[in-house]
Amino acid sequence: MPFSAPAHGLTLLAPQPHQTPRRTPLALWHLLSLDAPTVAALWTWFIARCSGLHLPWTPVAAMFVAVWMLYAADRLLDARAEASAAELEERHRFHHRHKRAFLSGIVIASIVLAALLHRLDGAALHLQALLASLLFAYFFLIHIFPATPLAAETGAHRLPKELAVGIFFPAAVFVPTVARQPHLRALLAPDALLFAAVCTLNCLFLYAWEHPGERSSAHWTTRFATRHLASLSCITAILSFTLALLEHRHSSAPTWLLALACGCSASLLLLLHTQRRHLAAIHLRAAADLALLTPALLVPLARVFAR
Repeated sequence: MPFSAPAHGLTLLAPQPHQTPRRTPLALWHLLSLDAPTVAALWTWFIARCSGLHLPWTPVAAMFVAVWMLYAADRLLDARAEASAAELEERHRFHHRHKRAFLSGIVIASIVLAALLHRLDGAALHLQALLASLLFAYFFLIHIFPATPLAAETGAHRLPKELAVGIFFPAAVFVPTVARQPHLRALLAPDALLFAAVCTLNCLFLYAWEHPGERSSAHWTTRFATRHLASLSCITAILSFTLALLEHRHSSAPTWLLALACGCSASLLLLLHTQRRHLAAIHLRAAADLALLTPALLVPLARVFAR
């Protein structure tokens, strides 16, 4: 993919009693930790497609499996680390209730991933290994050495998850393309930054919805951003649509579709925020990740302009 009262009329979700949500397909997609892997796999394929690269199925499959393992493990560890059930979200309780099944799934997924890694491009594998090393170092830090109350109060504790997701997630999905086509790094850099902003916004909206009221223990960057979510979303959408227009005029490859997808996702997240009172908490959480699947809507355009 973290405080003073909300400012500028920002109204967050009120705490809801813990109850078993309806097992709709959207809820199960979220509870089974399939949301983030779906987003990662789709964007991995879409980035390559818009760059004129025909990516084999193995990097896309490896991305899905690796992200699922990471998110499932993170939710299991979060559930174990929390002091009381009242502090857990439904996804954490679901993972805790089905801990054995998820642990078995992680073991099987690790075997599948090991088989897929042997078929990956060498340059991409090298970059992904470096990124994975940094990610696991951060993963180890937040779960083995949690922030102390004093550090939280002073704002000196570790980089919040919202910003970490905004760094690692986009980097991972752009690697399979830029590793094979290094000359595209400069061209795709603005799109990567916009996607990083969208991923960060996704996490910030989720945090704001799930942590209403006082959030004094959050990182100062999270406190600032949650006070200005609407403005940040509008800025991201405007920048994305502007970049899409510029790239459409000056680039022969349909990379402008990446910026267009980012703009659509930022707009959908803001729309969800305005309609949050009409959705159950678990469906709102899943819909926030569903908003990042905008490339699926642009696939027909990608096929036309990639010819």
